[in-house]
Amino acid sequence: MKSKILFILHIPPPINGAALVGEYIKNSIQINSYFDTDYVNLTASFSLDKINKGGLDKFRIILSIIRNVLKKLNKSNYDLCYMTFTATGPGFYKDFIIVLILNLFKVKVVYHFHNKGIAHNSKKWYNGVLYKYIFKNARCILLAPSLYYDIKKYVNKENIYFCPNGIPDLTQSIISNDIEESKPIRFLFLSNMLRQKGVLELLEACQIVQSVNVNFECHFIGAWADVTEEEFISTVDSLGINDIVIFHGKKYGQEKVAFFEDCDVFVFPTFYHNECFPLVLLEAMQFGLPIITTSEGAIEEIVINNETGIIVEQKNVAALAEAMINMIKEPKIREDYGVAGKKRFKEKFTLSIFEKRLQSILINVLNN
Repeated sequence: MKSKILFILHIPPPINGAALVGEYIKNSIQINSYFDTDYVNLTASFSLDKINKGGLDKFRIILSIIRNVLKKLNKSNYDLCYMTFTATGPGFYKDFIIVLILNLFKVKVVYHFHNKGIAHNSKKWYNGVLYKYIFKNARCILLAPSLYYDIKKYVNKENIYFCPNGIPDLTQSIISNDIEESKPIRFLFLSNMLRQKGVLELLEACQIVQSVNVNFECHFIGAWADVTEEEFISTVDSLGINDIVIFHGKKYGQEKVAFFEDCDVFVFPTFYHNECFPLVLLEAMQFGLPIITTSEGAIEEIVINNETGIIVEQKNVAALAEAMINMIKEPKIREDYGVAGKKRFKEKFTLSIFEKRLQSILINVLNN
């Protein structure tokens, strides 16, 4: 008889790492054929501008989530509940209510974290009390060993499982690493247009790179966020980089794939406080792109410095520009890093590997 699992997780929209992984799990033939599964969508903000904001509509959505969880628990006896838990912010308090309900029904729970901030947030005494309750006898899934520090105070290491994210195969054609001397080297930035993703630092770096008279372009893809269209255009104008910076807006599916296939280097200079395991880095590696990024969350467990990419200091515009110039002037480095990154992706970060790893963890939790 199959073990019955209730998955309480985030599903798009909006599109972010946790929601995409939630969608992969919900659509997984492997997971859903091995277990008897039910699903509840934990998402309370369906657009970027609604995240961490209140309002009557948000309250109604949260009530609907709670009702849905109660309905599932009243209808079935679950062997396990898998829950993607929000570590901080308003989402944390919403999720705490769900935990109270699960404990009321005496359901075994495993938490899967796609964010961080517990160590800092627990400095407020009342949050510390809530964390102690939540993590009592808890088992947790983390994206990488480097993130254990965040819950070390509350969860023993023997109750921790590590499950790096994986993504489906997006490649549609053979990736060519042939160098065309006459074409500019194309850098690609793909993320929501957030300050903490390093958008403005990358624009400043482009100005420095332009000053050394090299042939390049920098393409931006993403949804406007706290960096607005007006600010972006104004900054590009003031830096005098209109000829080499191109913004394309949001791109999905084959349109996004086309940019990965057409660009030469992926740049992601993030210092986002909640960054853990950016799926966009896996996408870039899948397409054989060398990467320029920073050390945040578990990024150094995705990108190997001077092997699959270059890791620079956060907010260091000069270092970012130097890495970009190095990628332009050294085609052999671009090629070697891209090949090594693609190999690393296939060995560690495919969706199939993720599904097998998650299935194994769930079996282990059920047996314990």
